[in-house]
Amino acid sequence: MSDALIAGQAAFPDSGMLMSISDEEFGLLRSLIYQRFGINLTDQKRSLLVGRLQKILRQSGHASFKSYYEALLEDKTEQALSLLVDRISTNHTYFFREKSHFEFFSDTVLPQLATALEQRGSRDIRIWCAGCSSGEEAYMLLMLLREFLGNRYCQWDGGILATDISSRVLDIARRGIYPRDRVKMLPESLLRKYFRSLSDGQYEVVPELRQEATFRRFNLMNDVFPFKKPFHVIFCRNVMIYFDDPTRKALVQKFHRHTAEGGYFFLGHSETLGRGQNLFRYLAPAVYHKQ
Repeated sequence: MSDALIAGQAAFPDSGMLMSISDEEFGLLRSLIYQRFGINLTDQKRSLLVGRLQKILRQSGHASFKSYYEALLEDKTEQALSLLVDRISTNHTYFFREKSHFEFFSDTVLPQLATALEQRGSRDIRIWCAGCSSGEEAYMLLMLLREFLGNRYCQWDGGILATDISSRVLDIARRGIYPRDRVKMLPESLLRKYFRSLSDGQYEVVPELRQEATFRRFNLMNDVFPFKKPFHVIFCRNVMIYFDDPTRKALVQKFHRHTAEGGYFFLGHSETLGRGQNLFRYLAPAVYHKQ
């Protein structure tokens, strides 16, 4: 889900007039989206929501947003809800986005973590990319982890867990095929080592790297996070800017519970935990350390 939720114009590629939405219908959908996904839709997002959902309503034969809302509640498979969040999510990202975070990860986090873990006789490093979108961030972290460990990588229990609420972007992440503009910020050495150039001009992540990433659909609004062990590093960038304060605070508390002692927590550069919190210690812009 990482980035630009409900962004852009209300115009939709379908032709014809936009369906109208009543105050009641908007309120019902807004409440459902908030309860299930934590996304806080303001009144200013009303026309954008209408534009994003036009195609779903037309294809499913709903004559009103009320009918569509009732169908969402009745769908026990939750496939309709999954399609809803896919439609209202825009996932714009690319490799090496917010470069300073990856430099901090390579230059500071990995050396400190590796030393601390080896002193405890452990070679199990756990990284969670929460809100992974189409996979660029997760693969970026994996490349840097492999570069840091080098020939020792096979001696570590590495890999990465990457989750998102959108099934659509997770399918893209698992395929690991990206257009040129998504990889153009990568150093040439990483591009040559971890990607295969395809005949259509796109780039495919090599199987050796792709198999080290576990992509799962996961809703950050779940009351319980089903992880048996805490993570040494959590990236959750450009996700919480779309939540209200109570939702953000509750989510940060859950992240804190699932961060190992001495672990690291990364936000997007436009996000902050604020000065009032005492769960994480500020290290660098949008980088925090568990107290």
